[in-house]
Amino acid sequence: MKNSMYKTYEELPLYLNADTVAKLLGISISSAYELMNEEGFPSVRIGKRLIVPKENLQAWVESHLGK
Repeated sequence: MKNSMYKTYEELPLYLNADTVAKLLGISISSAYELMNEEGFPSVRIGKRLIVPKENLQAWVESHLGK
């Protein structure tokens, strides 16, 4: 799996696609799509496209790590 080209949170785009989510979480792209379709995950559907606002992803990760 390729590493993310982003080194800091500030460098991330405002909205993340499945490829970026996969790289950030260290999972496969198919797992990222599954996660993005789960209820409770902060993805937004625009037409057929799924995206994740970066602030919502950070909050989701923190809530699942117990921070």
